Amino acid sequence: MVITKTPFRVSFFGGGTDIPAWFKEEGGQVLSTSIDKYCYVTARNLPPFFKHSIRLAYSKIETVSNPLDIEHPLVRAILDARGENNIEIHYDADLPGRSGLGSSSSFGVGLVSALDGLKGKLMSKKDMADQIIHFERNVLQEHGGHQDQVAAAFGGFNQIKFNIDGSYSVNPVVISEDKLTQLKSSLVLCYVPIERLSSDVSLAKDFDKNACEQNLRNISSNVDSALKILKDGELDDFGSLLDMTWKKKRDFKGVTNPEIDHIYQRAISAGALGGKLLGAGGGGFMIFYCKPEKQAALKKALKGTLFVPFDFESNGSQVIYYQN
Repeated sequence: MVITKTPFRVSFFGGGTDIPAWFKEEGGQVLSTSIDKYCYVTARNLPPFFKHSIRLAYSKIETVSNPLDIEHPLVRAILDARGENNIEIHYDADLPGRSGLGSSSSFGVGLVSALDGLKGKLMSKKDMADQIIHFERNVLQEHGGHQDQVAAAFGGFNQIKFNIDGSYSVNPVVISEDKLTQLKSSLVLCYVPIERLSSDVSLAKDFDKNACEQNLRNISSNVDSALKILKDGELDDFGSLLDMTWKKKRDFKGVTNPEIDHIYQRAISAGALGGKLLGAGGGGFMIFYCKPEKQAALKKALKGTLFVPFDFESNGSQVIYYQN
């Protein structure tokens, strides 16, 4: 039996520039961190006493004898490609899926790592990310970028750069301990319970380079601006930059709706300096930059919203239990 633990991620700046149709011509970059909220994948060899040879437990139970009969698209693609059989897989998570935290990619990363673990292999973080990029974007043809898979596998507070040749690099953010503590204390995560598939609202779905070009250039340059703020600027400017970036991103089709706009405006009126809806858009988790002394007012203004305490994490996907 193998159990893997894979973090979810919060993306601050650069989302959209990690879409291949963009970065393979212009390059792209994001600023994101993995957080101490995880998905857990348990995999074990299934004893030969059942009519089925594959059992899956996630939001539903599946029992089949052929990988191609699996309903879950990502699991079906992975098990079929790997020729897996006689296996049982369980999925659990700290937070709901389809909510802007890269949960589907985190699950995929944890799954391929667990499957390799059953064979006595320890998969590299790059292999985890690359495999799930391949399955989600090439095999399943799901719309979206490449940042979620990389963030889940590697973990950490990083600038992730996407290069024209299709490669990427993961560059840890260099920041003083005091400033990092101040940043963490000023971030508030809350949940707007509207589930959606990121592939349904992704910028990549109806990508028009000409229509998006200037916005995406600005979004990419905001990563550089954020890194400069983190290095030697006033940290409150990080919040203001979030606000400016959100106002640009909300112009993209499907990113926001009246309910989200209303929540955002109430948060700003209560003292938040900026924020954003996480992920592709449409609903899920929102994050706000709000100084600690203003957070009581923020939570009062957003009464009825679920607030989730969190911390940054730096380990990425890990095998946390192994028994041969």
